[in-house]
Parts: sequence; C-alpha cells; structure tokens
Amino acid sequence: MIDARTFRDALGRFATGITVVSSEAGDGVPRGITVNAFLSLSLEPPLVGVSIDRTAQAHDGLARAERFGVSMLAEGQSWLSDRFAGRPVEADPAWERLGGVPVLEGALAQLACRIVDRVPVGDHTLFVGQVC
Repeated sequence: MIDARTFRDALGRFATGITVVSSEAGDGVPRGITVNAFLSLSLEPPLVGVSIDRTAQAHDGLARAERFGVSMLAEGQSWLSDRFAGRPVEADPAWERLGGVPVLEGALAQLACRIVDRVPVGDHTLFVGQVC
C-alpha cells in the first residue's frame, strides 16, 4: 500500500492546467480555491467535475452553493493560483460575473456551472456541474 506522501508526490509530477473554482456562500462575497483536479465529464449534457478536499475552507461554501464558477488560468496568472492556494500575494483579484457566478476577470477561459451532484470520494467531494 502506498503512503499518502509518496502518492501525493507522484501525482504532483503530472502536469495539469490550473483553475480557480469560485462560489458565494450566500453572503455575496466571492471565494475561490486553486484546483488542478478539474475534468470534463460529458459533452451532452456539458458536465465538468471538481474534486475538493473536505477539510479545505472552500469545501463548506461549495457544499451549500447551487452554482460555481471555473476560471482557467493562463501562464502569466500564477499569482492568482498562489493567492487562492493561501500563499501571500499583494494584489487583490478582480472579479466579474458569468451567468450569475463570480469568475476571475482576465482568465484564459471561464465557465458558470450549476451543481447537479455531490459525490463523496475518499477524503474529497466531487462536485459535478452542468455548464450553463
């Protein structure tokens, strides 16, 4: 059986795109989390999935949300990845709305999603969103 650190280190070598998944916890304040566990699930209907650790601060907000946004970051936007991964960053992000959900202004691509399923998977929840 592989230990958690070895498993995490191995998966960390796999190059993926970086996204920021965002939502509002009912108070109108946009919140986000850096996520590389983002995938396309279906073309018809258009479904995506994001996997969030249940101990992550953003998890509870997503669990209460009806919708979430996905902002796909471009090469020069690593500071946004750092910001939403909890690293100290001087600048504040600029938000805009897409389909009523907060997304990052200037992201490479943005999606607005309606949560259609929440699937417990080990120590994470897979949030399944239908792209609006």
